[in-house]
Amino acid sequence: MAVKYKVQLDNLGIEALKPMQEKAIETILNNKETVLLSPTGSGKTLAFLLPLLSLINKNVDEVQILILLPTRELVLQVEKVFRQLQTGYKINACYGGHSMTVEKNNFKEAPKVLVGTPGRINDHINRLTFSYKAINVLIIDEFDKCLELGFKTEMSKIIKKLRLSKTILTSATDLLDIPEFTGVEDPKKLNYLPANNQEVSANLSIKTIQSPERDKLLSLANLIKEIGHEPSIVFCNRKDGIERVASFLEKEGYTTVSFHGDLEQDERERAIIKFRNGTSNILLCTDLASRGLDIDNIKNIVHYHLPHQKDIFIHRNGRTARMQNTGTAYLIFAPDEKLSFEKEIDAEMEAFDFSGEKKYVKPEFETLYISKGKKDKINKMDIVGFFFKELNLEKGQLGIIDVKDFCAYVAVKKNTVNKILAASEKQKIKGKAVKIELAR
Repeated sequence: MAVKYKVQLDNLGIEALKPMQEKAIETILNNKETVLLSPTGSGKTLAFLLPLLSLINKNVDEVQILILLPTRELVLQVEKVFRQLQTGYKINACYGGHSMTVEKNNFKEAPKVLVGTPGRINDHINRLTFSYKAINVLIIDEFDKCLELGFKTEMSKIIKKLRLSKTILTSATDLLDIPEFTGVEDPKKLNYLPANNQEVSANLSIKTIQSPERDKLLSLANLIKEIGHEPSIVFCNRKDGIERVASFLEKEGYTTVSFHGDLEQDERERAIIKFRNGTSNILLCTDLASRGLDIDNIKNIVHYHLPHQKDIFIHRNGRTARMQNTGTAYLIFAPDEKLSFEKEIDAEMEAFDFSGEKKYVKPEFETLYISKGKKDKINKMDIVGFFFKELNLEKGQLGIIDVKDFCAYVAVKKNTVNKILAASEKQKIKGKAVKIELAR
């Protein structure tokens, strides 16, 4: 099986498929209905994307594959992985908060694959933005999360309009009852969820911290002193909790970014960009990020606010200890605070031994905003050439570059920022005048 997709795997830098992925691909290709249950971070995205390459008719210039996902971040993640496969097939991404005009224009040349949130896809169908008559394959990724977030009505309306030859549902939790509106009646079910509640990765260590006070901020700050030099996600249960933690940590000298549902889409994107490119090693977020963020090399998960449910605990921890990597989850307990589901966790939890050694240092990188992007025919290599040739940066001074539709974000060493901003005035990239400033 891996030989068949060798080119695509090489493009991703992957040597071999996992047994789950091999079996999922075979099952999807040979069955009308498939339900794939597998833990967060186990590789489900590749498991349902690769078989699509055998299901696309290159001679039909209409949308043929529809992938529904519960969040914008998951939509962007799947779009990114599909593009990295370098199949030659076009993919469109549609989600709330994205420009409707841009999305409409992207349909002028019909994609073979369409990925989006149920609300936005249903909106496009109602507006007759694209023809859905050729769609014969539907994937609903994180189906349980789609239901949890209230997309049942939108999904039902979409499915009623489609004539499907294949339906694939994926989930990181067991689907005991599949709703009738899906049309799924007799699926081939693949269950890779760990048995006997052993849902903690063998590569994950769990450490506990007992705060001497109900206010756990000082305990969190002491922990960040020792682990904040590594990419770390701090989970809070509420938006106001994030704001309070962010304010405290910033006053203590730590650089953080925040991610929650009340932020605008561009604010959420900037937070993730800054976390990925090393402008901040500390991401403060609600459970919006417990699924849907595909960020490599996250070392630490901090449960500042304890999760109320076991599933939430599992999904939070799923951001680290992925593939063959190791990671650590930290639980901070106030006096008399306990996990309601502690007896259900089949993993050792041991007290964290504070060494007193302060390892945290402020990040070396800063993020710059560039006012032009893909729609201006500017790509990553254009930006690399501009920074090296026109602004005289050296190789180690330029970090990760993210190019969006109408702008780009570039990580640079902090000690180069003033020089860049001074030298970039009235400069052009590919003949186009650009504004360069610190990303907010």
